[in-house]
Amino acid sequence: MSFRHVLLAEWTKLRTVRGWVAGLVAVCLTVVGLGLLFATGSHSSCSNGPVEVPCPEPVLGPGGAAVVDRFYFVSMPLDGNGAITARVNSMTGQIRLPDATPGVRNVVAGVVPWAKAGLMVKESTEQGAAYAAVMVTGAHGVRMQHDFTEDVAGGAHGVSPGSPRWLRLSRDNDTITGEESPDGKRWTRVGTARLDGLPAKVRIGLFAASPPDVRVESNPLGGTASAGRFSEVTALVDQVGVAGATAGGAWSRDDIGVDLNIDGTPHHPGGLVRNGDTFAITGTGDIAPNTTEGTIERTLTGALIALVVVIVVAVLFVTAEYRRGLIRTTLLAGPRRGRTLVAKAVVVGAATFAAGLVGAAVTVPLAVRVLRGNRIFTLPVSTLTEVRVIAGAAGVLAVSAVLALALGALFRRSAPAVIAAIVVLVVPYVLGTASILPDEVSRWLLRLTPAAGFAIQQSVPEYEHVISHYVPAMGYFPLPPWGGFAVLCGYAALALGLAVRRLNGRDA
Repeated sequence: MSFRHVLLAEWTKLRTVRGWVAGLVAVCLTVVGLGLLFATGSHSSCSNGPVEVPCPEPVLGPGGAAVVDRFYFVSMPLDGNGAITARVNSMTGQIRLPDATPGVRNVVAGVVPWAKAGLMVKESTEQGAAYAAVMVTGAHGVRMQHDFTEDVAGGAHGVSPGSPRWLRLSRDNDTITGEESPDGKRWTRVGTARLDGLPAKVRIGLFAASPPDVRVESNPLGGTASAGRFSEVTALVDQVGVAGATAGGAWSRDDIGVDLNIDGTPHHPGGLVRNGDTFAITGTGDIAPNTTEGTIERTLTGALIALVVVIVVAVLFVTAEYRRGLIRTTLLAGPRRGRTLVAKAVVVGAATFAAGLVGAAVTVPLAVRVLRGNRIFTLPVSTLTEVRVIAGAAGVLAVSAVLALALGALFRRSAPAVIAAIVVLVVPYVLGTASILPDEVSRWLLRLTPAAGFAIQQSVPEYEHVISHYVPAMGYFPLPPWGGFAVLCGYAALALGLAVRRLNGRDA
């Protein structure tokens, strides 16, 4: 009997048992139903003082990704090519910590690691407009950044008393070049950015920003949480020179992205104090990708419950034949026993993938639309990323089905196989993402167990230049998407290989 005939025989078995078909339908309906239930039950409202206001939509950058664009900008117009040079003498700041005494503000001196100040060319003063900047940071030296997601490290460690840093930013059509120097004479290139479609008239100038101070706090069970607290930075800049065809030599001041209080006044405003040729620029906020909004994979909340259903169906697909004494008849139909088990794996994996794919493909776009209607926004992702998340969810279910089938063939009894599959797939995922265990333990669980496969559903990457709590509880896995999925596939292949070896033994 050819492998094709074995496949058809196993497919016939699967589709003629109503319980198994119902289970696969339940997989699809669970993903859709729980995803939409989550979306319809989620609502958002924002307040401006005592007044409820619509929550603002996230700002979108040049590539369509959600971004944070909040900083203080002192600039002048530049028409055509040109350059700006300046010396950053120092950076100081303040950070608000939890109040030690209730009602008494606890503000301490300090500069957060990714506070930044330096030079910028920006398409306009609109939030989300294209830009390129060279800067000094609080603890990460000189950097060249552009269009929110791109970051290149320079060679300097930053500024310190008696050790200022010179910066230069040059425009040549669409190409922006950032340089650094210890003395304004010996220059080293930090990086080059190409801003396609940059108009002739842009803004060029000085800026400062300081993202929230993110501190990790432990809970009694050993897990952690993070809190972002207000911070600001003040940079002293002098030796400022602008070269090029400017449309006007006057400096303008823009507190880009500042929030307004209910009375219309700026909330935590930035500012500029100018003393002759010295600029003291104070800024808050950040210029970076937005990592605080929800992600599209959170609409797949039903996938974990669906996984339990998949495990039961896949295990029964093989153990039912042992329980009813039909396995020998099945094996007699084809002399190559291992091929029969592989055919079972292909059939249950393909059927599960189809059910999961339909469920995820319906749920993600529909649930995102419902969330938007409830004023809850998800971070935009590329079409390829959305396809990976949807197909990845189906892939995790399919490969998990193969793993569960292999465990069923190894144990030959339903209950132990189901329990084993849940222990290696579901339990590590729950423990790793529930803020119960210390972060490092959670990371190792999601590196070394089959639950690593859930990484394929992560839609937003970690960014080195964005302060955030990058832990599994926040949706960030320790392995890259395809790397985590490869771990799950490896476990499934190993278990199936062991099951085939046992089936080829005399006790089959």
